[in-house]
Amino acid sequence: MSKQPRSFGPVTWCLMAALLFGATTPAAKSLVDDMGPILLSGLLYWGAALAVSPAAIRDWRKDRKTPRQGRGLLLGAVVFGGLVGPILMLWGLSLANAGSVSLWLTLETVATAVLARLFFREHLGALGWLATGLVVAASIGLAGPESGGLAAAILVGLACIAWGLDNNLTSLIDGYSTAEITGFKGLYAGAVSVPIGLLVGGAATGTQLMAALLIGAVGYGASLMLYVAGAQQLGATRSQLYFSTAPLFGLAVAWGVFDEYLGVSHFVAIGIMATALWILYLESHEHEHDHEAQEHTHWHRHDDGHHDHDHQYDQSSTGRASGAWHQHRHAHRAKTHRHAHSPDLHHRHAHDSHVRKTAEDH
Repeated sequence: MSKQPRSFGPVTWCLMAALLFGATTPAAKSLVDDMGPILLSGLLYWGAALAVSPAAIRDWRKDRKTPRQGRGLLLGAVVFGGLVGPILMLWGLSLANAGSVSLWLTLETVATAVLARLFFREHLGALGWLATGLVVAASIGLAGPESGGLAAAILVGLACIAWGLDNNLTSLIDGYSTAEITGFKGLYAGAVSVPIGLLVGGAATGTQLMAALLIGAVGYGASLMLYVAGAQQLGATRSQLYFSTAPLFGLAVAWGVFDEYLGVSHFVAIGIMATALWILYLESHEHEHDHEAQEHTHWHRHDDGHHDHDHQYDQSSTGRASGAWHQHRHAHRAKTHRHAHSPDLHHRHAHDSHVRKTAEDH
């Protein structure tokens, strides 16, 4: 059995992404009524593109002669994650208070898990499905009269499905750096949403424009880069599990900064969702599996049993020690081994009946 060291790096990245994105929802609430959801969505993504453009341009120049795989995945992520999801979410936000929308967004975890299991070959055990059921129960309980009503809940729910598709597609992209993925998504999503938003009557003052770009740079740009890096390591479902704490951060901002009302249902939902988070954390999956030879780009370390390639630079001078995280294009040899694993870029294998019997779901 190959022993893999446990790293909290990807978990930390997803939690930091959740903090930044969670604060964006109530912050955007103050802009959506005047600007409209479509225009605001586009400006938020343009803010993200501007924030990551220096790193994205650097990475593109470095690998510009290298064939890039995953263009279709990137296009799907742009459409569902950069266009459909934000517009639906901001439309729902215009009909409800930011605290309730923040908690409804936890349905994205459920959508991601179900889509991952049905279409993207991610394994999820009994504990995982129990946790997703708890999240559904908590979210449905929030669709009461004081939360904005059923229409807002449906809009946010559809946004979560769109983002669930985006999460699964994004976790599979390995031909582009995290900055490139964020930059492409922000640039193209904004290029479509901003003109449409202006055509349907959206408008913004200079102050509102700068505020939207700033919120987008932090809540979408930095957040998305961190999330993509984590999703490539943990898989779509598990990265979304940690990212599901974003609504809790959003609730804190809505209450502390915007003085929004938090009722008993909010606190009950927080408790249920915290329980779901812990249950999902306890899940483990282990069996023998094969790796095909491949070449791709993502954040990685050299002490995880998968990355034993050489570098063309002196590691001692660049800080790329075996346990240090870094990102570049690299190749893998085919191998077979057994260890506990998540459905990251290296573990999207099929699970036949024999594997299901030997997999350990604790």
